[in-house]
Amino acid sequence: MSSADGNSESGPAVTFNLRFVAHSETGPVRKNNQDSGFASRHLLAVADGMGGAAAGDLASAVAIDTLSRVDGSPDDGAMLEVLADAFSRANERIAALVEDDFSLEGMGTTVTAGLFDGTQLGLAHIGDSRAYLLRGGRLERLTHDHSWVQSLLDDGKISTEEAAVHPHRSLLLKVLNGQPSAAPDLELIPVQVGDRLLFCSDGVCGLVDDPDLAAAMQTESLEDALRRLVDQAYAAGGIDNITIILADIVEGEATGGTFVLGAASERSIPDVVPGPDSGDDDVEDTVVVSDGTPAEGAHEVDDEARYTPLPPAKRRLGRTLVGLLALVLVLGAGVGTGYAWTRTQYYVGAAGEQVAIYQGLPDSVPGISLSRVYEVQELRLAALPPFYQDMVRSAIEVDSLAAARSTVTTLQATAERCGTQQPSPPSRPATPGPSLPTSPSPSASVSPGLRTTPGGDAPSTPSAPSPPRTPSTATPEQSC
Repeated sequence: MSSADGNSESGPAVTFNLRFVAHSETGPVRKNNQDSGFASRHLLAVADGMGGAAAGDLASAVAIDTLSRVDGSPDDGAMLEVLADAFSRANERIAALVEDDFSLEGMGTTVTAGLFDGTQLGLAHIGDSRAYLLRGGRLERLTHDHSWVQSLLDDGKISTEEAAVHPHRSLLLKVLNGQPSAAPDLELIPVQVGDRLLFCSDGVCGLVDDPDLAAAMQTESLEDALRRLVDQAYAAGGIDNITIILADIVEGEATGGTFVLGAASERSIPDVVPGPDSGDDDVEDTVVVSDGTPAEGAHEVDDEARYTPLPPAKRRLGRTLVGLLALVLVLGAGVGTGYAWTRTQYYVGAAGEQVAIYQGLPDSVPGISLSRVYEVQELRLAALPPFYQDMVRSAIEVDSLAAARSTVTTLQATAERCGTQQPSPPSRPATPGPSLPTSPSPSASVSPGLRTTPGGDAPSTPSAPSPPRTPSTATPEQSC
């Protein structure tokens, strides 16, 4: 766990200042913290890593380490360019790490970062971490999730209520993962005295509804507001890492420090130099401003057109047939590769009244099963508290067979503990305070989510899916 409390100090040309609190913790379910964060008088940033044990935390640490190098008073009008360049360099470092160590293939991270110049916030965003602005009691979401579920919402194919329980709400379409298409949304946000900013990972905004976030943020004290947000994440299940930065726009001079949170505060980063082919050209060509208009020099791309067949040109019949045959062969190879990949995935689920380990994916398509029972365990569902029964029935996705067996061991211990002890108040890390940041040493993680990126939105090598987010009004300990 790492926590921080600080105030910002204004320079001669700065109109307003930031007063902030920040906190990052593993949470009650995950085994290590793959979130990272950074808070200073000029820069606020949150990154949520994914990609398996010892990879998600590395990706988020790389992003925060790279962004920290642009901390300082930004030049007038250059904040978005500075942020875009920092995102590009972080992406290049991730690509170089994967190239140097293939076991890191599939790692990536969300990033939501803001540079503050005293009058406005330069915002850069990729993934599903979020930034919010509370002004006059009204909460506004400043970022747009790069997720599959958000795309369905945008197209009017599902409702907000359906999105909250959608089985693929952890599926991301864009993250920093070393691919050239990983460009952030960029936007300038005017601010005024009295505004309150929230930067958080989806361990908070993925579990807590916006109205509840707004209610917590309206708590007068920043420290109390942060504490309420952490409590809300726990009450909703606490199934992911929790990282929060709260900042008030204030007048007058103040003093404060710089704080590094989560994995970035302890995770070492291998010294790998990006190769000569990982230049900025490809990344800069795809930078898109968040109002939907391409940045200067960018190529405007219609995502729908990527998957819509174009009218055939007039060609000789033989050439057309050869093209169709090649397409069928490519599609067949892709399906075969995808199915083979599902055989490397595991999750813990229910087989009748028993807990079981499954091989494959918990989701299915009509007429095709994507999983099979791998091992039926001696542990009965009825021996578990209701909270854990629901988690097992919904499928607990992990990143390896060893992780699945470890999860079963944890469930067995929970069954024994809850069968012999009376319920006790929920155990939670100490209340965040103004201390120097610390975080747990990296260890194997219980599944960071199945993430894909567009390369033209083509999927990247998938990583293991994250545990299902099942909102609950009780913490696991209370479920005993």
